[in-house]
Amino acid sequence: MQVGGKAHGLSKIRAAGLPTPPAFTATVDACRQYFEAPDDLMARLWPQIREGISWLESESGHTFGRGPVPLLLSVRSGAPASMPGMMDTVLNLGINDEVERILAEKCGAEFARDTHRRFRELFGQVVGLTGDRIPTDPYGQLRAAVTAVFDSWNSERAVSYRRHHKLEGKMAGTAVTVQAMVFGNLDERSGTGVLFSRNPLTGEAQPYGEWLPRGQGEDVVSGKFDPLPLTALAEQHPDIHRQLLEAASWLEVDGADVQDIEFTVEAGKLYLLQTRAAKRSAKAAVAIAVALQREALITVEEALARVSPTQIDVLLTPVIEPAALAEATVVASGLPACPGVGAGRVVGDSDAAEDAADEDENVVLARETTSPDDVSGMIAAQAVITEQGGSTSHAAVVSRELHTPCVVGCGLGSLRGLAGTEVTVDGGTGNVYAGLLPLTQPSESADADMAALLAWARERSPVEVVPEPSPDLPRVDHRDPAAVFQAVGVGASAVTAEHPLPVLLMILERQRNAGGGFR
Repeated sequence: MQVGGKAHGLSKIRAAGLPTPPAFTATVDACRQYFEAPDDLMARLWPQIREGISWLESESGHTFGRGPVPLLLSVRSGAPASMPGMMDTVLNLGINDEVERILAEKCGAEFARDTHRRFRELFGQVVGLTGDRIPTDPYGQLRAAVTAVFDSWNSERAVSYRRHHKLEGKMAGTAVTVQAMVFGNLDERSGTGVLFSRNPLTGEAQPYGEWLPRGQGEDVVSGKFDPLPLTALAEQHPDIHRQLLEAASWLEVDGADVQDIEFTVEAGKLYLLQTRAAKRSAKAAVAIAVALQREALITVEEALARVSPTQIDVLLTPVIEPAALAEATVVASGLPACPGVGAGRVVGDSDAAEDAADEDENVVLARETTSPDDVSGMIAAQAVITEQGGSTSHAAVVSRELHTPCVVGCGLGSLRGLAGTEVTVDGGTGNVYAGLLPLTQPSESADADMAALLAWARERSPVEVVPEPSPDLPRVDHRDPAAVFQAVGVGASAVTAEHPLPVLLMILERQRNAGGGFR
């Protein structure tokens, strides 16, 4: 996908006639060439970018970096595979003192001042230039932002994310999408939000999301603000809420998958800024795969391919014993952001989480809010808890991708007293309990959706997998793919495993990768 996932989603939105600001994209291959010879690439790319700006001006009726109606830009990354929050974004680009003056005359001094502040802060974080060092020339800002987004492909957090997800070497770089800004911070009829076409925690077929009046998209994902539930948008702007749900439904059917949609409302008008296949918890992955098959959006084979053995293993990890839960002490509570149970000593920064994990110690990462720079600590932790942020914040989205239990929005100052103590985190209920609570093993057959996957997998697997031990059959561990493939690779037509479903999914995945064969 040379244009990257973000631009691919925007092209689908635009092709459907849904409202989105105009945009153009520098391709993934441009990023590859940038790392080979940055000056040569930018010399060749820059005239094309300027042509793109001229096209944005004609499409929007605004003028980049000057009046009478200034055009401001967002400059965003877009890898072929989604890497939420791992690379850089610059918003409100093209503003300077003169543009702020023009915006103040047209839209009010408060909006103009707020927009300029937002640009200075984010540009400083991403590009590393602050104060008088920020270019006043809009094209100078744009060139610096494009190169910074390319460079963010090799940032420590992006490399760590790709390494964890075994994506190293599978993608050449990130695309850069330049899009006309729309402003959720404009007035009382404006705002921003995130919508999932289905619940990414549970898989329920209900829209799920958050809405932040008078905000921009970074406010929601940063976790620094506590957004409102989507019902608040329905109450404040029922027509916009209806349009949003209709668009989400169309995009879900078109993509045959649950969609994660970023949107902005500017002066009462809806704009879609992104759509992509949603990151989801292991529980939601199973429920959604089965539901989409039963709704005839995907085949049984596609449903099986959309659930990984790792996700089943997550669902089979122990849960808190009911008897212990009845007597447990809640030391913090917030919004459930990723189901599952994790326990350990509470640490307050990502470096400490990594160091503890290196010593084989289980820890829980507690932060006021997480940023992309915390991804290594989130990978190392058994659970993540935050004081601020909602269920579509960075902490929530990345935790679901990592299948790490997560609770967000526990309240400012609520976690400070937990440092160094041992806690148990239930990401399904949003509760944090004192101490290390005893756990019990769940059953795959007790879950109706897992039972459906199990039946489908058994019908299609070339190898039978049974739960009962047998002296005549090799016994395999569902957490050890090498042992599974060694057993079936020597010709075994049946094996035994405590949990058959993840083993069957491994076998079917190997069969798909072999083009229909197996051994």
